[in-house]
Amino acid sequence: MDKSKKLLTRMIRPLGCLLILFVFLMHSTGTWRIEFFERLERIAYDIRINMTLPGEGDPQIVIVDIDEDSMRELGQFPWPREYLAELIYRLFAEYEVSTVGFDIVFAEPDRRGASEVLGRMLEEKPELEEILLPLMAEMNGDQQFGDILAQVPAVLGFYMDRESEDSTPSVGDLPEPLEIISPVSPDLLPIPEAFRFSGNQPILQNSALSAGFFDNPLVGSDGIFRRVPMLQKYRGQYYQSLALAMMRSLLDMPPVELIVSGDEENPILEALDVGGFRIPVDNQSGALVPYYGGRGTFEYISIVDIFREEVPKERLQGTIVLVGASAPGLLDLRTTPIESVYPGVEVHANLIAGILQQSFRHQPAYTLGGEVLLMLLIGLVLTFALPRMPPLLILAGSSVLFISLWSLNLWLWEEYNWVFPLAASMLLAAALIAYQLSYGYLVESRGKRQLTRLFGQYVPPELVDEMDQDPSSISLEGESRDMTVLFSDVRGFTTISEGLTPEELTRLMNAFLTPITGVIHDHRGTIDKYMGDAVMAFWGAPLNDPEHASHGVKAGLEMIKVMEELGPEFKKRGWPELRIGVGLNTGMMNVGNMGSEFRMAYTVLGDAVNLGSRLEGLTKQYGVDLMVSETTAEAASEYEYRQLDLVRVKGKHEPVAIFEPLGLKGMLDEKTVSRLERYHNALEHFRNQEWGYAERVLDELKQEDNHLLYEVYLERIHLYRENPPGADWDGVFTHTSK
Repeated sequence: MDKSKKLLTRMIRPLGCLLILFVFLMHSTGTWRIEFFERLERIAYDIRINMTLPGEGDPQIVIVDIDEDSMRELGQFPWPREYLAELIYRLFAEYEVSTVGFDIVFAEPDRRGASEVLGRMLEEKPELEEILLPLMAEMNGDQQFGDILAQVPAVLGFYMDRESEDSTPSVGDLPEPLEIISPVSPDLLPIPEAFRFSGNQPILQNSALSAGFFDNPLVGSDGIFRRVPMLQKYRGQYYQSLALAMMRSLLDMPPVELIVSGDEENPILEALDVGGFRIPVDNQSGALVPYYGGRGTFEYISIVDIFREEVPKERLQGTIVLVGASAPGLLDLRTTPIESVYPGVEVHANLIAGILQQSFRHQPAYTLGGEVLLMLLIGLVLTFALPRMPPLLILAGSSVLFISLWSLNLWLWEEYNWVFPLAASMLLAAALIAYQLSYGYLVESRGKRQLTRLFGQYVPPELVDEMDQDPSSISLEGESRDMTVLFSDVRGFTTISEGLTPEELTRLMNAFLTPITGVIHDHRGTIDKYMGDAVMAFWGAPLNDPEHASHGVKAGLEMIKVMEELGPEFKKRGWPELRIGVGLNTGMMNVGNMGSEFRMAYTVLGDAVNLGSRLEGLTKQYGVDLMVSETTAEAASEYEYRQLDLVRVKGKHEPVAIFEPLGLKGMLDEKTVSRLERYHNALEHFRNQEWGYAERVLDELKQEDNHLLYEVYLERIHLYRENPPGADWDGVFTHTSK
């Protein structure tokens, strides 16, 4: 695989993550809005609303309700206007309320009052005109209602529409346009614009202190009331919402100041200031409704109870009264985040309470920058961190990430009333995690299966996992590496096998090759092949292993120990106790997939490999189980060694020093250390041809330990005394057999 292809393979995974991040950033910046993301964001907003509802309304705000009891008592709505005049009189004169607002529009003249009855009488008896006309004027419901409105701080409601007046003309009158203070022209802001209206009868509108609209052009695409505009535009003039109008009536009608950021060409509306009360809004003047609870959170009082004088004065004195309808037949019901059937009048109550208590949630202009930064952080961290993590850690980390995102978001919501987008960032994290896991399962698992197929018979599963982290570093092509090779063979196996049936021999082979293979795998070794009772393994490929010599020596020592531990079990089965010889060499070797077009094998070749095989064959001649070369001893210097000899093996001209590993330095007992020092001293005198001294020390060691090695050198001393090697002897012993 060439470098460019390797680079492309390695870049596919992060590029996929960055593409996902790019899509989410496009959505967040508004370049490409994705409806599914917006729907999830609305759901996340509703969940937070319901989790954090205060559950108690503002006792200053009371809803005087046109409910079913009132309609049973007073008749179907609309009622004669004198009823409403009576209601206003009682509320202000008897109950001393602060202000009254009507979530009702009086677009039609009164058709149910006494003046209407007198009018019909006049049509039937024109001769009574002189008597009836004065009575009609005196008993005109609209006039009575207007007269009382002119005396109190009452606010009417009206409705604005996006339909053109060409199709449906406007009716009634609008209140005076709103007085606005702004550093920029409000016309530069995308405040909702209406093209017609349904206003109140002129006699009523001209008498009332003010009026406010109660329609909502900013209702969500799902029909849920989450935000409402504080302002609307009509024919170049600006008008206020019912909640804003009622708040202004309490404050002696101050002007509305627009709090604007940005430059003059691209202003951003951030809030409205009304007599020192700040209302956070978006660029369309939309305020998020600060819901306090479900239906009935604010106190409802039936109109008929007021007429019956059943309401104590203290329940209404000084309150802000909203007159509205909760009766299902009047259709003034809305869908909100907390209830699907919610009285519209109570939406206004929540808004007024939010202004008074300054409890509005808000989403300032810099929220966009915060969301983009958070997404970049999530995207980049997950893109480059997840490929380095195992699946279980990814799942655990994902849980921590989602909990952290939710907790941080809820903290901003509760502590700062900041509506920070939640769904997109969590969905981004979920998408990246799902992509990474899917990629790992669908793509990398395929690569891992390939690696397992190629190397599973050679290397332990944990090495396959490591190779899977960087498959591009693994090559089947032949290459030269510094490695360590191991050969092991069972002593006298031919004789042993002759005494066993084929079935027993198979079981015996499996019984000792399985733990031997486990030891090699445990120490990061690669099985090259089994040759009958012999095992060939190596370290340093297919994965680079800087400590290949140390791992090889440790494996060799443990193999000897395992074979000793198998002795009692073999004896129970009636099998002979097995002993093995192990040879290790370290050096440059050729490694790769080698063979023919019919059969390939991942193996090592070279002189260093051949020397390892020769060393295994020499173990029985020195009476040792494990033998290593000088290069292995130097590379695994943490072990204490006994130098066995300086030999010239068959097929090599250069002499080789051979050693027996005894254990880690500092871990040998004093007796062993003493014998080792005396032995090395005797070996030095032997190579100096000081036969007598060497013989004496070796003979003493033999008496203590009876090791074959001492006998080997005692025999050589006897030989060299009869046939001196000469003054130029280099101490090398030449072996003529393998």
